[in-house]
Parts: sequence; structure tokens; C-alpha cells
Amino acid sequence: MGLRADEVYEAGLELDLDERTIVAHRLLASLHPEDDAGVPEIDEAWREEIASRLDDVLTGRVELVPFEQTREKTRALIEALRR
Repeated sequence: MGLRADEVYEAGLELDLDERTIVAHRLLASLHPEDDAGVPEIDEAWREEIASRLDDVLTGRVELVPFEQTREKTRALIEALRR
């Protein structure tokens, strides 16, 4: 007899963050196996991109914009296009 979803969930909570991340990624990838998820070259390219963007943030090369400011700017642009 297989494990129930709630049993798997509870067991997953006992994993450390890295292990939980791996399990979550694999489970999500299993929902759409035709996608590129799990292709080593693509996964590595994403890891490099994420590391690069994080470095840009941490070193101050990019300026983070609050969500509220971005939302208001987007709404203003949409309104301008509707006129």
C-alpha cells in the first residue's frame, strides 16, 4: 500500500530546506514532464542566471522597485493606452 499525501507531506516537513526544495522541484516537474524542467543544461543555465541576478542585487548594480510603485506605473500605462 502506498503512502497517503498527508503522510508524504508530514515526512517532507522533516527534511532540511535543501532536501525539501529538491523534492518540491521534482514533484512539480513530474506534473509536466514534457517541459524543460529537469534537463541538466537548462537547470544549470537557470542556476547561473539566478546567481547573476542575486549578485546584481547584493552588490547594488540594480535598484529594486517596490511592488506598489511598479503596480501604479503599470496601471498608469494601461490607462494611457486605453485613451
